[in-house]
Amino acid sequence: MIPLPLFTALALMTAVAALAVLWPLSRARTMKATREADLAVYRDQLAELARDAKSGRLPAAEAEAARIEVARRMLAADAAADAASADPAVAGRRRRAAAIVALVFVPVCAAALYAFMGSPGIPGAPLAERLSAAPDRSDVAILVRRVEEHLQKNPNDGQGYEILAPIYLRLGRPEDSARAYGEAIRILGPTAERLSARGDALVVAADGLVTADAAKAFAAALALNPDEPRAAYFLGLAAEQDGRAQDAARIWSELLARTPASAPYRPVVAEALARVGGTAPPAAASPATPGPGAADVNAAAQMSPQDRNAMIRGMVDRLAARLDKEPNDIDGWERLIRAYGVLGDKDKADAALKTARAAFKDDPAALARLDAAEKALPTGGKG
Repeated sequence: MIPLPLFTALALMTAVAALAVLWPLSRARTMKATREADLAVYRDQLAELARDAKSGRLPAAEAEAARIEVARRMLAADAAADAASADPAVAGRRRRAAAIVALVFVPVCAAALYAFMGSPGIPGAPLAERLSAAPDRSDVAILVRRVEEHLQKNPNDGQGYEILAPIYLRLGRPEDSARAYGEAIRILGPTAERLSARGDALVVAADGLVTADAAKAFAAALALNPDEPRAAYFLGLAAEQDGRAQDAARIWSELLARTPASAPYRPVVAEALARVGGTAPPAAASPATPGPGAADVNAAAQMSPQDRNAMIRGMVDRLAARLDKEPNDIDGWERLIRAYGVLGDKDKADAALKTARAAFKDDPAALARLDAAEKALPTGGKG
């Protein structure tokens, strides 16, 4: 139970707060003065409309529509003032009823609900104690605070900044997200993904405007990976915002031409292209699964075991090289991990798993597929 002195203090504080809000209601408003002030404003608006129409700055049709709207507001204000002043006794009773409800009913109901549903017996938990306690996974703010404290002590932990940056963005702190991505780039080095993510955060911080810093980050991302879709999209958006519709259409057309039909971002790009008057090209075909054809199988049958093993390793190496340039191919990573398992290269399978998980760290479905591929390895080892 809440101690009586504490309950009394809380009730008094609630009453004082409610009184501060309700005090203006205890005095009758001078409706006549208010009505005259409103009507004076509307008369000025009508005079201004007449001047604009006479000078030609406002078309006649728009001027007439505006005059009708102002006249409607004048009538509404006049009627409201008359209604409010028609029965001052009723208005006074309503104000007194509102005051009683706010001063008595609301505090009593709030205290009763808290006593019934709350936990008044639980002691307070200051922030320092919450930080030292084992964190609840749902308490994201505490987890973020701990990572921030870790980074204060270890300012060159690039992985810490890279983990924190997308969390900042989800929490509505895009400026902090851009700063964290910048630190990750400084420490770990630039990649197309990091640069593009930093540019994205800068765009969110600017309320959708592609700033000069954001455009610079996107351009640097494309220099590292010309197929980075997010950077290409935002550079097209920058061109559109600068009034260069043709450049925007060209950028988005090229992006769509190399975008598979199943890509989740394709509709967004197509809509943007249509906005600048462009026509969407046919969708790019999904990358073909590299593998041996009939000629390769016939040739392999004639090879010695050593030559056949060398040919298979060459194919696996080519797949690994492609995934270095195109790390977002989850099917390719699964094939590579299975191939390393068949060849008995546990270390390479573990390295491929680690790289693939980093590429799909924000994709739970892809991570689940990688977990399944790991479990299917003959060694069953962890990477």
